Amino acid sequence: MLRNQSRRDFIKTVGAGAVAATLPSWIYSCGRGQKPPNILFIMSDDHAAHAISCYGSRINQTPNLDRLAAEGMRFDNCFCTNGICAPSRASILTGKYNHLNGMLDNKLEFDGSQPTLPKLLKPVGYRTAMIGKWHMKSEPTGFDYYKIVPGQGKYFNPDFQVKETWPETVTESGYVTDVITDEAIQYMQNADRRQPFLVMCHHKAPHRPWQPHPKHWKQFRNREIPEPPTLFDDYEGKAEAVKNAEMTLEHHMHPLDTGGISPPEGLKGKELIRWRYQLYMRNYLACIASIDENIGRILDFLKESKLEQNTIVAYTSDQGFFLGDHGWFDKRFMYEESLRMPLIIRYPGLVPNGSVSKEMVLNVDFAPTFLDFAGVDIPADMQGESFRKILRGRTPRHWRQAMYYHYYEYPAWHMVDAHYGIRTQRYKLIHYYGYTDEWEFFDLKNDPRELKNGYNMPEYQATIARLKNELYALQTYYKVKKPIPKQIEKSETSLF
Repeated sequence: MLRNQSRRDFIKTVGAGAVAATLPSWIYSCGRGQKPPNILFIMSDDHAAHAISCYGSRINQTPNLDRLAAEGMRFDNCFCTNGICAPSRASILTGKYNHLNGMLDNKLEFDGSQPTLPKLLKPVGYRTAMIGKWHMKSEPTGFDYYKIVPGQGKYFNPDFQVKETWPETVTESGYVTDVITDEAIQYMQNADRRQPFLVMCHHKAPHRPWQPHPKHWKQFRNREIPEPPTLFDDYEGKAEAVKNAEMTLEHHMHPLDTGGISPPEGLKGKELIRWRYQLYMRNYLACIASIDENIGRILDFLKESKLEQNTIVAYTSDQGFFLGDHGWFDKRFMYEESLRMPLIIRYPGLVPNGSVSKEMVLNVDFAPTFLDFAGVDIPADMQGESFRKILRGRTPRHWRQAMYYHYYEYPAWHMVDAHYGIRTQRYKLIHYYGYTDEWEFFDLKNDPRELKNGYNMPEYQATIARLKNELYALQTYYKVKKPIPKQIEKSETSLF
């Protein structure tokens, strides 16, 4: 139940004939007798799945991401293991939870000496590049080429650090999403066709403060954005950790988040929330419009350059985001809107067009999956699992039915308490432990919007007891030490 069986255990439990019959799905480099695939990994920052139209968004249209989904597979239950930027990026690179890769929060510096996806691909001939947002303080390692924005980066005329002159910066003219896309296309265009490539194209957008390109802002400036059903959540029955978080539209949104516009004098309560929500969402969605536009540019380039057929294209975000849900902006909580990552993957001829998976996949699974496609042995200490078979339309036996989450950064920006938890297909159990000792339980079938904390409801006590046992088993399985409340200094990472 906890995870897919290891390849070694599988060999031990089936006959030699059965093993021989299954070998191609493990080790044949791309399943069709071709050279290993190119891998184009595109990641945005804070792009919520419910702001993508192929995910059923009520507030946005993303035709190029929809095109990608129509030509590949959409994952409806892809989750992050720690809902904040740098830790998620570290898990994607290493295939490990943050307590093992060392990147617990945004304050720390990534240890670039450890094994990572690009380092493991290089010995089998891959050329590797990192372009865009890095956000892990240390110099990138394992890449033949990198051109990254320092820290959070700038939307207009962004600075970049390049491998040859690290840590000096060079300024590029233009809008950051366009510039990052230009750089990724140029790298792929100049790549030696005799070698496969891994290109990690990481966008700054739509991270706050939201500064859209004027042409996209014009599309949204007068648009009325539908409000989320939980915009006025009163947190009744919720944990104190939820009530004390500093990320509400009403009390904590900065004027920069509304384009530098101050609210009309005397506006308060629900009307203030509504006013801020509209400006916030217009800016946020206008930043996403640039992402979607540039996804289209990349897809067109791959087709015109005849790279399309043997290139895996993956689109995701480093975590989800609250779009006014529960009255919040930002992320961090284990609530659905923050926990869920968009994930769309296209690989022509192997991934069925327009397919959808409901299986649970995690950001720690990305590296093992790409290694599997490249025909590289997955290191035994990687904690993620390859979902290559899922992409081919077959769910492996013993695939996970529960996932583990752990957020550490407290006290810090937004003052979200440290917490860990378990999510199954139906239930979620969360333990806050940084400055409180509280639990929340949600029945996602009967309460999909997570409005009612059922932790003390008599009818759920047996389920909660079972979930606690599973939660502690997951902590043991992933080698998590018993969390101890830790009063770290306030994060040095800038709010903006």
